[in-house]
Amino acid sequence: MVLAVPALVVPAPAHAVERAAPDRLVRTAVEGTIATIQGDPASRSGDLAAIAALVRKQFVPFTDFERTTRLALGNAWGAATPDQRRELVGHFRALLVHTYALSLSQLREQRVDFRYTPVLVGSNANDAVVRTRVLTAGDEAQIDYRLNRGPDGWKIYDINMMGAWLIEVYRRQFGDIVARDGVDGLIRYLADHNARRSGA
Repeated sequence: MVLAVPALVVPAPAHAVERAAPDRLVRTAVEGTIATIQGDPASRSGDLAAIAALVRKQFVPFTDFERTTRLALGNAWGAATPDQRRELVGHFRALLVHTYALSLSQLREQRVDFRYTPVLVGSNANDAVVRTRVLTAGDEAQIDYRLNRGPDGWKIYDINMMGAWLIEVYRRQFGDIVARDGVDGLIRYLADHNARRSGA
């Protein structure tokens, strides 16, 4: 996947676009994150921890990870205690931030161009899909973003990469773990998985 981010792209603060149209919010979140990564020496050198830190700063404010986690957990979310839910959201957010940072690391030195399909949503619509094409030299990828409109405006809660929505992929995996080991088992799995990825 690729994206041509002009040097003049200046990421807007989250509060400035929180009530913007869904395609504008996605453009600000994604292109702002890419531009910041490409302008950061540590990130451009391939430092994944630095890239993940920028994803948390630039991209996460435009997302609703609690909704993402709730939908990925399915029925198990209702059985989880408030403390378990907080742990699940934190661990799942860390996992997805790392996954997204790994994907964006491939673009850190490339010229990338994003193309957006116009989004038409009614005034009462609360869900939208923003379809994008990511173009780099000789390559093209389709990445779609699903958003929900809440009190703070539109927020991204699911991403379709390589033909698979992340929530659907993780729902099957999480369901198997919860059926075998319970909610606490899933928390342990996510914590261990994130620790291995961070080298802890």
